Amino acid sequence: MQDNETIQTTLNCRGHLLSLEEPVVMGILNVTPDSFYDGGRYTDLDAALFQVDAMLGAGAAIIDIGGMSSRPGAEILLPDAELKRVLPIVKAIAKRFPEAILSIDTIYSKTAKTCAEAGVAIINDISGGRFDDTLFQTVADLGLPYVLMHMKGEPGNMQGQAVYQDIVTEVLDFFIEGIGRLRALGVRDILLDPGFGFGKTAEHNFRLLNNLHVFQLTGCPVVAGISRKSMIWKSLKITPEEALNGTTALHMVALQQGARVLRAHDVRPAMETIQLWKTLNTYS
Repeated sequence: MQDNETIQTTLNCRGHLLSLEEPVVMGILNVTPDSFYDGGRYTDLDAALFQVDAMLGAGAAIIDIGGMSSRPGAEILLPDAELKRVLPIVKAIAKRFPEAILSIDTIYSKTAKTCAEAGVAIINDISGGRFDDTLFQTVADLGLPYVLMHMKGEPGNMQGQAVYQDIVTEVLDFFIEGIGRLRALGVRDILLDPGFGFGKTAEHNFRLLNNLHVFQLTGCPVVAGISRKSMIWKSLKITPEEALNGTTALHMVALQQGARVLRAHDVRPAMETIQLWKTLNTYS
């Protein structure tokens, strides 16, 4: 495992330096009608602003706004339809909470650029640059941090493509190739998301979680996006609504494996997990 000192520990978010010396929480704001857990809850502007206020108050360092569901079987929206959902909410959040660090969850250059002009400071791309061949260059031109995520196929067919010889090695190879392309364009701040549940079986997901430390070899901070996912609720034979306890348990594993960002629906429990992880480490 790589020492923390050799992993990037700051992100330049529109001139605001976000420290990752200690793990942080990225709060999820899905403004979609069909997300697997909270679809439809925050499509209303007032509800979205109320939720952002709650997440920031609970300690979220980043608010990640998504306008397209990426649950298994979901259809891919066109950029204009995505922007129609997210842009008014991005603008309202940026106006109400000007100090907040906003992230846009998108696969499109047009959405990334338009939302960056409206105040977004991080681009979070589930496709790893595969769906829009101009996105990497757009991220470089914007000078913003970029979350590089691994996914096989697309949401509509990804679970039928969950075949690997060695899941950890293949995801690492994907990251190394993507990092090389991004660095060549001048992208400085890169985070890595293994893409739990994106074209992966439960076995693949748990194997990745057990080997999350391997991705520290790249020197890039790792994002753990396991909140309320099926690897938890299917394993426990419960529902996504009942999966908070399981999420918290696996968040601790992710932190022990080197994750620097917990992408979570439930900010306060994630923050408490980080606090307990920090306390545990003081007595190591």
